[in-house]
Amino acid sequence: MSESGFAVDMHVKLLDERVAERAKRRGIDALVYAPHFRRLPEIREQARRYTDDELLVVPARELFTGNWRERRHVLALGLSEPIPDFITLEGAMAELDRQDAVVCAPHPEFFSVSLSEEDIRRYHDLIDAVEVYNPKHWKRHNRRAQDIATRLDIPGFGSSYAHLRGTVGEVWTRFHEPFSDEAELLAALSGRTPRQIVHRGGVRHRLRRGIEFSHLGWENSWGKVDRLLLSGTEPTHPSQIAYDGRFDDVAVY
Repeated sequence: MSESGFAVDMHVKLLDERVAERAKRRGIDALVYAPHFRRLPEIREQARRYTDDELLVVPARELFTGNWRERRHVLALGLSEPIPDFITLEGAMAELDRQDAVVCAPHPEFFSVSLSEEDIRRYHDLIDAVEVYNPKHWKRHNRRAQDIATRLDIPGFGSSYAHLRGTVGEVWTRFHEPFSDEAELLAALSGRTPRQIVHRGGVRHRLRRGIEFSHLGWENSWGKVDRLLLSGTEPTHPSQIAYDGRFDDVAVY
């Protein structure tokens, strides 16, 4: 554990031995692991594999609601059952409510992939935290996110939003009291327990921010072509057999 409190990197996209060791070296007590387009059982298995006495890995899903042109991302922790991507925002939020999941708004109003302030206002009673700092944001994006959280009186959180190993542990959310397991962390998030948003500084942090932001170019060019044209139907598409047709009525395509 950290010397004081409990440090959580609230959103990382990759997980392996190097990621886990980097998090430990940087004093991170927990990672929230939410890779793109991976099914919940696979995410849970990876989280169990890299959880030990020094690091808690919490499985989560960043849900892609809507279609490719009108995406709204929602970060969900504490899921009891799988939820697919590419369903309506209304359908996703209703299912998250049914499961009593911990619901977070990542990178609000960031380009075309985020919940708007109006979306967050609409689902105010379901949303437990709003991301107010991540390295892909420019300064104005972080200020806007903090303003949204303040206006709507919703606690903030920070994450590395790491798509690259070197960014893990650049940002963390620090709670004042240590947690022994996932359930205690989820209770703190849903209970709006006070926390601090902390990030590294200096030239290296600015460089990491620039590298992570640049990664968006790949994600939205070749990465997007690969997902749309070359890789077939995503494992988290609502038509996949794993979802047993439960979300057909709210699927967007």
